Amino acid sequence: MKKILQLQGLDCAGCAAELERKISKLEGVSSASIAFVNQKLTVEYQNEETLQKIINEVNAFEEVQVINGQSSTCTCAHCHTHEHAHEHEHQHVHAHHHEDNHEENNAFKKAWLLIALSTVFLIFGYVSRYIFTGAFEKIFGGICCFIAYIAVGYPVLNSTIKNLRKGKIFDENFLMTIASLGAIVIGETGEGVLVMLLYQIGETLQAIAVGSSRTSLRELMELKSEWATLIKNGKQVKIKPEELKVGDIIVVKDGEKIPVDGILLSEKAILDTKSLTGEAQLKTVVQGEEMLSGCINTGGMYEMKVLRPYQDSAVGRILDMVENASAGKAKPEKFITKFARFYTPIVCSFAVFVAFFLPLLNGIIVNGTLYFKDIARWVQTALTFLVISCPCALIISVPLTYFSGIGACAKNGILVKGATYLDTAATAKIVAFDKTGTLTEGNFEIISISPTGKLTEKELVELVATVERGSAHPIAQAFVNVNTSFIAENVREVSGKGVIATINDEQIFVGNEQLMKENGLSIIEKQSAYTLIYVVKNTQFLGWIEIGDKLRAESENVISMLKKMGMKRLVMLTGDREERAIKIGNEVGLYEVNSNLLPDQKLKRAEELKKDGVLIYVGDGVNDAPVMVTADVAVSMGTLGSAAAIEASDMVLISDDLGALPKGVQIARKTRKIVLQNIIFSIIMKTLFMALGLVGVLPLWLAVFADVGVMLLAVCNSFRVRL
Repeated sequence: MKKILQLQGLDCAGCAAELERKISKLEGVSSASIAFVNQKLTVEYQNEETLQKIINEVNAFEEVQVINGQSSTCTCAHCHTHEHAHEHEHQHVHAHHHEDNHEENNAFKKAWLLIALSTVFLIFGYVSRYIFTGAFEKIFGGICCFIAYIAVGYPVLNSTIKNLRKGKIFDENFLMTIASLGAIVIGETGEGVLVMLLYQIGETLQAIAVGSSRTSLRELMELKSEWATLIKNGKQVKIKPEELKVGDIIVVKDGEKIPVDGILLSEKAILDTKSLTGEAQLKTVVQGEEMLSGCINTGGMYEMKVLRPYQDSAVGRILDMVENASAGKAKPEKFITKFARFYTPIVCSFAVFVAFFLPLLNGIIVNGTLYFKDIARWVQTALTFLVISCPCALIISVPLTYFSGIGACAKNGILVKGATYLDTAATAKIVAFDKTGTLTEGNFEIISISPTGKLTEKELVELVATVERGSAHPIAQAFVNVNTSFIAENVREVSGKGVIATINDEQIFVGNEQLMKENGLSIIEKQSAYTLIYVVKNTQFLGWIEIGDKLRAESENVISMLKKMGMKRLVMLTGDREERAIKIGNEVGLYEVNSNLLPDQKLKRAEELKKDGVLIYVGDGVNDAPVMVTADVAVSMGTLGSAAAIEASDMVLISDDLGALPKGVQIARKTRKIVLQNIIFSIIMKTLFMALGLVGVLPLWLAVFADVGVMLLAVCNSFRVRL
């Protein structure tokens, strides 16, 4: 079973990693992943007893609490009855947003107040040396330093004591406690206070930075409408979007967001789609067309019929994907988690060696007794090591960068299922495209009808329309509006080839030349730049129908942009005829065209492409599921209305705009570049500070300042993804 738990009070990235490790070790837990930025814990577990252990473990950790749990994927039938509970929990989480903002603001105010108080008394302590003399100066200065230390140090000391009782050491609270108290013990009282003061300033600035990312997530939540106006018994009733059912009639007023996906019943509606696509543009929808939730009504009031329940609508899926995307951690994130796990204890062990073994080796013997030499100097060096060992810069900035990248994609109309796919897309050099519905619009229309004389054009079209209505292939759309009196029976679709059916006790074959040859049927082959459908009744060839599909307006520009971005191979994989495939490939500027591919052949070709590097495959998400599963990154075209597209793909282009693909790759590359910058910068700076501390030229307070500075620079650098 799988569940997503919403947490609160998780304000330390290092603590998040520690909690994740603890939960992973629990008996019955298959996997555990904590997304620090949005405070979500994703767990796979065996049974409800294990889940309760997980919740107890979380609630016993620091100040962290489980707000609720929302079911995601479950293997037991029982869990399918909890759909309503999921909706309630989802609302419950959103209800906390305003409250969380208020609590965060109060916490920041309190933190800055204590920092200001500590700063004032620390200054008083220093100034007292020049104003007072004797015992009074020492007492007054000592009191000032004590107040300054407690003002900023109490939360850290309190957490250290609690953690020690639980057997938890080597966290940042323990390190700062030892470092500051150690400085006081060796007579550097002011430096000990300054260490704690600078640490708290850094923690507060870090909390503000993380809070900014959490706020950006909450802003995205504003896609959701709080209310929907339902027409019930001729009256307008306000209800929650989650309470709407398929088939309900609702009213959307001027300026309101569409609460759920629906079909327009009124004559016309004008929508602002910026919230979904990232582009400020108006879209006109006419009666009978589909409208996606999250769009804003910029015209008059209109009526619509609910097409999907809230959780399956565009907004529901967007919020669910973005909220939970951080659970899929990229390789650099996993590396940093493991790195921090071993790094801090190693540095702490080295600090003990520096504090006690180096002065012993450098000791002097007086009257046969060995004395430590310059122990205060080496202890101070060891304390500097402890301060520098805190890996916050890496633990915070790396997941924060990926989260910013996922958010930036969402604002540009691209949904990414996890950081791992964003990271993979950044390294891709091969992009393969399906043709129909991807490079072309996927809206088929009849170009020409060529009967052999056995039937009229009208009769031939009606016959084919009757057979195609039993097909799920996009070509069947070309015959949707054809009226026919025929009735097809025993309809059988042959994947990638065509359809066979029985009409009036006669067998009708409708499809490509492969279908005809496999069934031993004689036809007159024809060359065409369009998709050709051959029609045979029993063994009698009746004629051809040419089906056309318009090229997307943005396809040529997208291929050009991908070439400029350095993509080595741009390939088409299609089951369409060679003439049509080559024509489309030449028009858009592809490097390679693979045509006449059956589904298994398309899969095999994708596997061959993967051998040459990371493969991005772009398709419609419906007929290309095997290829999408094989690709390193599967990108689906089409609106959020296609549940199959969501399930099959790793990235979804919400607006059905192929132009979002290069933008997504650009964001992925920028994200990965910034992640690597933060990792390299942080490790180099840590190493440099340790070297300076070892030779005794880095004061303890400056070590804290440098450590905080590295962390803040890394965090600020992560925000560049949004620009």
